[in-house]
Amino acid sequence: MAEHDLNGAVADTPGMTAQRVVIGGRRLTIEDVVAVAHRRAAVSLNSDPAWRARIQRGADFLRQHLASGATVYGVNTGYGDACVVEVPMHLVEALPLQLTRYHGCGMGDYLDNEETLAVIAARLNSLAYGFSGVRPVLLERVADLINHRVLPRIPSEGSVGASGDLTPLSYVAAALVGERDVMFRGALCSAREAWRALGHEPLTLAPKEGLALMNGTAVMTGLACLAFARAAQLARLAASLTALSTVALDGRAAHFDALIFEAKPHAGQAEAAAWIRADLAGRTDTPGHRLQDRYSIRCAPHVIGVACDALSWVRRDVENELNSANDNPLVDPDSGRVLHGGNFYGGHIAFAMDSLKTAVANLADLMDRQLALLVDDKFNNGLPRNLTGAAPARAPINHGFKAVQISSSAWTAEALKHTMPASVFSRSTEAHNQDKVSMGTIAARDCLRVLQLTEQVAAAHTLATVQAVQLRLKLNGATMIPVPLQRFMSTVAGMSAFVDEDRPLEPDLRAVTASIAAGGLMAPTDGAAA
Repeated sequence: MAEHDLNGAVADTPGMTAQRVVIGGRRLTIEDVVAVAHRRAAVSLNSDPAWRARIQRGADFLRQHLASGATVYGVNTGYGDACVVEVPMHLVEALPLQLTRYHGCGMGDYLDNEETLAVIAARLNSLAYGFSGVRPVLLERVADLINHRVLPRIPSEGSVGASGDLTPLSYVAAALVGERDVMFRGALCSAREAWRALGHEPLTLAPKEGLALMNGTAVMTGLACLAFARAAQLARLAASLTALSTVALDGRAAHFDALIFEAKPHAGQAEAAAWIRADLAGRTDTPGHRLQDRYSIRCAPHVIGVACDALSWVRRDVENELNSANDNPLVDPDSGRVLHGGNFYGGHIAFAMDSLKTAVANLADLMDRQLALLVDDKFNNGLPRNLTGAAPARAPINHGFKAVQISSSAWTAEALKHTMPASVFSRSTEAHNQDKVSMGTIAARDCLRVLQLTEQVAAAHTLATVQAVQLRLKLNGATMIPVPLQRFMSTVAGMSAFVDEDRPLEPDLRAVTASIAAGGLMAPTDGAAA
């Protein structure tokens, strides 16, 4: 559909809904950033004249402050350890472009489109806070990057998380000035070509605008928003797979009685137990079963609950960072001050991502242990070895989910390995000016990798558990499958058929993993971790 951009022009945004996220003068949520990243929303700058006037006052005040002979870091001084170097006035206008250029040294995989959009949205919101001394036109052009899908190619490696995400964000700044390559209308082209196609000239950065774009935590924060959303989905899915595993193993729903969780009042585990009870609604335990199921079933709410409770404070810290002025120096036109500080330091995001990746890896371990019970005929209460669905005459040569469980174990091990905290690996850099750094962007990238691996484990567990319930129905025709779980199984069956004869399951696993990552394979009952 067609969307109007900030200057009244029409932008082509195929597949986008009419939803808009307003930037400036309001608090953004993680969900706002995720909506922008997944192309469910465009962005608009706040139309309030008072907010727009304040942005302009910041830029005007900075100009006046410089004209009075004041010294402002990164505006008429060198950068970092070179802050003692005075920049002559005739070079001040050229300084921002130099910053963008010498930081063009990123390496590693490029951020994907969703990650890039999340990063740009986070940077735009910080600049719109009104303490960065940038012009309104800069905010308009950053919004254009989102609405017109002019997506910088941002290398994922090269940031130590203080002084912010300098190197990766240099690719955003470079795109604005018409340098380096961007993805535009589905193809790789130069940034200058993209702006020409949109009828704009590349931006000439004003003093401090290069620094304002680059000196902040937008990369780690944008990635953290995406990580939060995926972790919340996984927590809910792990609860549903626990319920489904309980049915498949002919286990006990009584382990999730509400009174148990009232007696140990962690909100997260009570929420997880409530999800499992909802998914098992109407199921009663059969007398004579094993009195207590194994820990990976019985204690599942206690494992999932840690992730749920972590998500509550992770949201707080990520959204505080998202809604902050996190560059340096800060420019306050109302008090007439320039404040030199360290808001670019990404410590809160670093710790949040280090913690979240550990909670998520524990979900991988939980699901892998449940899967191990399902495939092992010594523990699965009568199901076929490796969940093979082959006819008896063909059973000796069929191995069902044997290799899937091996792969799941490999993915789980790698996820657990990545839980080494990044935030403790500060390195002194830049002539010992940046002598204590956050490593927040590395922590966020690690968290996303743990999420990817855990989603693969969840896909394996999903396929195996649906197979196991179908086999249970063949064994015990009267087995009661609660309606929520029936709906869940039907959704999965649309992506992967029952495995009777062995077949390569990679296509099925990839389809289910992609659906989990995108939020398409949702839990069978309403609710989400928050």
